[in-house]
Parts: sequence; structure tokens; C-alpha cells
Amino acid sequence: MNSAKCSSSSFMIASSCCQNPQSRKNILLAPKPFARIGYSSMIDALPKYNRKERKILVSSHLVPGHLDASGTRKKFLHEPVPKLEFVRTLLIDNYDSYTYNIYQELSIINGMPPVVIQNDEWTWEEVYHYLYEERAFDNIVVSPGPGSPTCPSDIGICLRLLLECPDIPILGVCLGHQALGYVHGAQVVHAPEPVHGRLSDIEHNGCQLFHEIPSGRNSGFKVVRYHSLVIDPKSLPKELIPIAWTSMAETLPFHGVGRSNSFINASKEVEDIFDGMLELSCDSKDLQSEKVLMGVMHSSRPHYGLQFHPESVATRHGRQLFKNFRKITEYYWLRLTSTSINERRVHYAACLQVPNVDPLPESVARHEHLLNKSIERRTAVVDGSLHLSHPGHSVKFLKMTWKKVDCSASQVGGADNIFCALFGDQKAKNSFWLDSSSTEKGRARFSFMGGKGGSLWKQLTFRLTNRNDRTCKGGGHLSVEDASGHVNNTFLEDGFFDYLNKELLSFCFDEKDYEGLPFDFYGGYIGYIGYDLKAECGVVSNRHRSKTPDACLFFTDNVVVIDHQCDDIYTLSLHEGNTSTTSHLRDVEQRLLNLKAFMSRRVRPQASQGSAVVALKSFFSAEKSREQYIRDIENCQAFIKEGESYELCLTTQMRIKLEEIDSLGLYRDLRERNPAPYAAWLNFSRENLSICCSSPERFLRLDRNAILEAKPIKGTIARGSTPKEDEFLKLQLEYSEKDQAENLMIVDLLRNDLGRVCEPGSVHVPHLMEIESYATVHTMVSTIRGRKRSDVSAIDCVRAAFPGGSMTGAPKLRSMELLDHLENCSRGIYSGCIGFFSYNQAFDLNIVIRTVVIHEGEASVGAGGAITALSDPDDEYEEMILKSRAPIKAVLEHQIFSSDTQKDMST
Repeated sequence: MNSAKCSSSSFMIASSCCQNPQSRKNILLAPKPFARIGYSSMIDALPKYNRKERKILVSSHLVPGHLDASGTRKKFLHEPVPKLEFVRTLLIDNYDSYTYNIYQELSIINGMPPVVIQNDEWTWEEVYHYLYEERAFDNIVVSPGPGSPTCPSDIGICLRLLLECPDIPILGVCLGHQALGYVHGAQVVHAPEPVHGRLSDIEHNGCQLFHEIPSGRNSGFKVVRYHSLVIDPKSLPKELIPIAWTSMAETLPFHGVGRSNSFINASKEVEDIFDGMLELSCDSKDLQSEKVLMGVMHSSRPHYGLQFHPESVATRHGRQLFKNFRKITEYYWLRLTSTSINERRVHYAACLQVPNVDPLPESVARHEHLLNKSIERRTAVVDGSLHLSHPGHSVKFLKMTWKKVDCSASQVGGADNIFCALFGDQKAKNSFWLDSSSTEKGRARFSFMGGKGGSLWKQLTFRLTNRNDRTCKGGGHLSVEDASGHVNNTFLEDGFFDYLNKELLSFCFDEKDYEGLPFDFYGGYIGYIGYDLKAECGVVSNRHRSKTPDACLFFTDNVVVIDHQCDDIYTLSLHEGNTSTTSHLRDVEQRLLNLKAFMSRRVRPQASQGSAVVALKSFFSAEKSREQYIRDIENCQAFIKEGESYELCLTTQMRIKLEEIDSLGLYRDLRERNPAPYAAWLNFSRENLSICCSSPERFLRLDRNAILEAKPIKGTIARGSTPKEDEFLKLQLEYSEKDQAENLMIVDLLRNDLGRVCEPGSVHVPHLMEIESYATVHTMVSTIRGRKRSDVSAIDCVRAAFPGGSMTGAPKLRSMELLDHLENCSRGIYSGCIGFFSYNQAFDLNIVIRTVVIHEGEASVGAGGAITALSDPDDEYEEMILKSRAPIKAVLEHQIFSSDTQKDMST
């Protein structure tokens, strides 16, 4: 958050002690409130961001005295204990996006999951009760988090824990480490430079926390750092012992700059350019002589702090550190003597020890749909059918029939011809097309398409309540149109995700219906969820209101599926009850068999050929000028420097007014110009809304085997104009420390999000920072997978990870709050997700990028990029323009082509 300016007797701390946007409790640990005496220029740049800037004068030797309340704590009794079968950890979450990576590690190492509470969730009386009366925990871990330990709303109850629990082992990570120093009188200051997602070699003193871990430069002990602030080692009191520090001042990229296999056949020109890039990488390092403090321990308490992140996927020996902390805990309790220590209860699940606490985060667990709280999901097999019902919702038994069409997709002209022939009439009203238009290297395999169909078809349209009403508790307005055109409007008190969850849990089905099918969508909901539904995922409000609905989905009961790998076509039909008919399947197959194999690429749906398209009269205008956007980047970097965020995904919008446009024709042009594995066309006619999406990024998928997968993209560079230049640019992206850091931050964030809902030990990263090439750009892509826990639903998984971390930054909640005040309009559909929710709870969702949204006579394109401490503002602006180029160019050229076609028709 803010730096500490030191003197011999006192230090200044400019702390953004805030009225927290998440309505956190402002736990004041000192008997008197801190005096507000000034504002920083960083906050002045964003006067509408509701954080109270304070400068606090605190005497370093008074901090423990202010907080000390040891007389109120009971003396802990001691006696020897046997080795603990399980270790029970209380994990304090400082509203971070990496806490559940620690949760996953501890679940494995401790033999049971920790209990997770946020730093303002329990009162001190509750903490005291469970620690000293119930004796429910063996140790405590204090998580990383945004901000500074000098700000009560950032650190919550953690300072009091560190001060008043001398007899319980505690490990503080990053912010928790800084809190350990601060509570004992050390000064928290700016680091020599903000370091996020970058690596360092570590030296240590060989204490028990680093048992069996190498030390020093090139020893193999490389760790990931996410911090802007540090403990000043010169201010350490005698109680705190430094135990670890960086072995050199400069940081290291995850992939070192070195020779690649790509150079086997590279030209001398490319080699020379790459050698220059290597020299530039070396020269750009600021070789400071001062090492940075990376770990401390208390001289008489079992309290440890680590500035780096042992839970990161790129930290070496991180699991060993957590194992060592378990051993420290066991050894500590073995040394104690107590007549009652054998009464310490060990349960299989930590959440059973503490009433009303779940191992899931508050933003997920407190919704009535989760775990054993206000929902009792029943799983039963009735007449061979799977039943996942929700109390209070009527059970719907669904029967699915399918047929493999007796011709290949290529024989009827491919996906484009199939869609236009089956669903392109009447301007493709109420139609969808989840379009794997780029299938190279197995990136995607199936396309799903359909329109308004059978009796089960319906459309859901959801709008959040007026966000200007601060007294509103949430929820929104849902409109449901059925197959006959009847519309029912209702208010959802508990929000859209809760409604959709109950809908999916109400379906009863027979798994045998889809045996033998190679894909995971068999009918269900298809559509989009807008970015502003983050308000149902932990962010309490949205500053901006979207012009488009916040969610629109079709329930589709008739689907055509194309298997691009095998060139097969399937047609599916969904019915309610035990009766079913195959007439629709036969009709679709006959239409496909009658379809001519070769159709002109420029043939449009019949009704849209004659639509009036006027000549281009205007061009795209940006929500912000270049100067404004660059100023926002600088504001992002100011927040990062103060520890408020590690990375902020800043975005903006470009818009153009259109009198009329053939939106399906535009999408067909876009998919040819910029094919993508997670492309989509959606047309919600009643809302006058069409979406032309060419996204290369998967947000989240859950297959029928309960495997969750995320594929975030972070790191983008333009393709070269020649093969040599293209290869160089690809290598430049691969070895860019900045892009590696961006990608790593989001990988760790997605690991955290999956860790909330996946089985302990199952979250892994099979592909890290791989380069994928598309028509206009190279991208850096990683893959994260895990196995979903049996006690969570599909919507639980989405809500735990939404919005996609690649569009927010980290820590996610604080970053979204900051972005809401930096950006001057709602992102709307952009940054949300498009995809399907199958009736059996499988789903596949993209990230809405590289997309044209056409709504009520206006086309909009969103674009942005991740801002880090290493960002160059001019480069970031150019990257944003690069990402918007393909969809904007498609709109402009389609308008010109349509105008020329109209002129030809009139002559």
C-alpha cells in the first residue's frame, strides 16, 4: 500500500486505511484511532475511489504496547503429546487470490483441509474460543494479501493473533510476513522495486523451516515473489531473527534467455537478433548491491515469516517448506506438557470442528446453494436415472435422443454452410453457434449450433438491479420467454447464479442416453454471462451499468454437433418425460443430405441478402484517448507500487454507430479473418443483440468425468510480416520476463480458483507458458486442471472462478474494485464468458475477447491488457490496439463490402 519513511525514533506510514469496498470490519487494534493528516498524490489521481488516505505517525517502540493485551489471555497448560496424526490449521485469508493454493498444499501435508476464514470474519472472542477453549487448531497460517499490515482493514485480526498467541505456531506469508515484522516494531517500507511473478535465488540460515532445502545462488532454491513492500532489515528488533534473503539483487525469469530448439534451422540473421535480445536482457538488469530480506523468525515464539510465495507453481521446494512447518508444529506440541492435551480432538475434516465454517471462501460458501448450509442436494438412482435435485424446485426428467448423420461435414460444405442452411433464415433469429473455427493442434474439436426449436426451448434474460441504489442487497430482474412466446418476469432475490444452479440441479436424467457420444453438451443452456455478474462473486456492487443484459441464455432442446476431428455430424433432441420422438432427428438429417456439397463462401442467408445496409458514415471512437489510457496505466502502476495489486487488467471500449448491419455476415467474415477455437455467434432477437466472438481463450470447462480445466492467455505479440521476423517475435514473447510474470500471476490465481472447488492434491499445471500462434498474434497460454469435489455443483465452480482472472488481475477482488474506478464504463459482455451448461452439469465457457457486440444500432469492441510494474505505458497502449484490430477491421471492411454489394444490386 504505502511506504514507511524512517527516522531514528519514529516512522511515517502513508497507509490507505480504507472504508473497504467489501464492507470489511475496521478492526482497530490500538486504543486510539490513528490521526488522518494528509493525502497521497496517487489517491488524488483517483478522487472517486473510496479509500481514505492517511499518514500515520507511529513510534516503532510503541506498536507492541498499543496492541498488547496478554493479560486477557489464559495461560496455556503444557504436557507431552504423541505425534499428531493430523495437523489442524487455521488459515487466515487476507482477501488474497493465492490463499487456496496454500489450502491445497496444507490439505495434503496436514492430512486434512485447513479451516479458512477471512481476516474480519471472526471477532477476537471467537478466535480465542476456538484456539484456547475448544483447542481446535494446532497452528495458524496468515495468507498473502493486498495492501499493508499498517492498515487495519487490510490486515484485520492478524496483528492481534501474532501478538497474543505466542504459544501457537504461526507462519506468515508475504503480507503475513510483513505483519509479523510490523507487530514487533519493524518498519515496512517500499521494496527496491515492485516484484510480482518474478523469481529469485534464496539464501537461508539453515533453520528448521529450511530443513533439506538448498541455499544460495544457482542452488536450485528459486522462489516466486509478489510484493511491493518489505520489512526494513535495519529496523528489526532483537526479537526477530533474519533467516532468508535474496542471494542477488536482480530477479530471474521463469524461462531464462537461452538457445531454443527453434534455432536448429534458424538463419544467421535471426540468431544475431536473438543474441542482441540476450544482451538487452542482461543490460536491463539493475544490479543493486543490496539483498532483500525474505524471511524472519521470532527468537522465543514459534512464529515464522516468508516474504516470497512457497505456494506458487514456480517456487522450488515450496512443499518442503510447508512440511517443515508441520514438523515444527509437531515438535512444538511434543515439547509441551498438559494434562488435557490428549483431549485435543482430531477429525477427518477441519470444517467439522468449527460450526458454520466451510473450507470454501465466504464469497462462495455463504450462498445458499453450497454444501450442507441451506441446500441439501440429494443424489439418487431412480429407474436407472441420475437425480441431482434441489429442494423447492420441481424435478424435470429429461430424455435425450441422438443420431449420427449419414454424411460427413465436408460433404455438405462444412460448418458455415450447415449453419446457414439450417438456421440462417430470417436473419438467424434466436440462434447460436459455438464455433470451433480453429482446430489446429487439437485446440478445439466440436461445434454446437441451433435455433428456436422444440417445446422445451426458452430464453433467460437477466439484469442486475440498479447499482446506484446503495441500499439494495443485490439480485435482479429475470425475464423468461417460452417456446410459445409467453414472457414471465420475476425478481431474483438471490441472484442469477443461484437461479441457474437450482435449474441445473432440478434435472433428472439417465446417463445411458449419452453413452458413446464423444462430446459433453447434450442440450441445456447456451449463451453468455456478462462481466458485471462479478457482483454475485464477492464484489458487492458495480460502479457502471451495462446497456446490454447481464446474462442471456437459451435453453436449447435441439442441437446439431460437428466433430471437426472425425468430420462427423450429430443431431440431438431433448424431451421431458419418458416419451420421445425421432422425427426431428430425421428431418434434420434429411435437410443435410439434401444440402449441396459446395456453396459459395459469400452466399448469405436468403432473408439477409436483401437487407438494407448503408454506406459507412462513421468510424470507431474510443472511450478514452491515448493520453487518458496511458494515464490510467500510470495510475495502475501507482497502485501496484503501493501494494494494492500485483497486476491490473485495464480495458477500454471502442464504439461505432450502425444504421443496419448483416450481423451474421459480419460473423462469417470475422471467423474467416480470425479463426479461433472458442469462437461464437449468438443472436438474441428480442433484445436486438448479436454477438460475434473470435475468442482464443477458454475460461473454464467441466467435463462429464468431473475434470475442471482453465486455459488463461497472458502475453500477446503481433505476427511478423516475414517468417524470420515471425520467429523472432515468437521467441521474444517466449523469453519476455514481463510476459512470463503476467502469465505466472494468472496461473497461480486460476490454481487458487480451482483449488476452492477441487479435490486436494488434484490441481496441477500440465502446460505452463506455451506459445500458441493465431492468424494475427502469438499468445502465451497455460493450462490448469483439477478434479471437482463431489459436494460442489457446476455453478459453484463457475462462481468460484468468475470473472476469469486473466481479465481482472490479482488479487482479484481488490483489483476489480480498483478497475471499477479506473474504467469509465461497464465492460458489459466483454470480459464475461460465452458457452454451454449441459443438463448433466458439464460446461465449457470462453473468455469474451476479440469480440464485436452489436446492440441497438451500435457495435462495440473491448480490448485491454495486464498492467504490471514492468509495463511500458506506450507498449501497453499499442498492445490494446493490436487486440482490437481484427474485430474492428472486420466491421469496417464488412460495412464497405456490404455497401458496395448494395450499390451493385441497385444498378
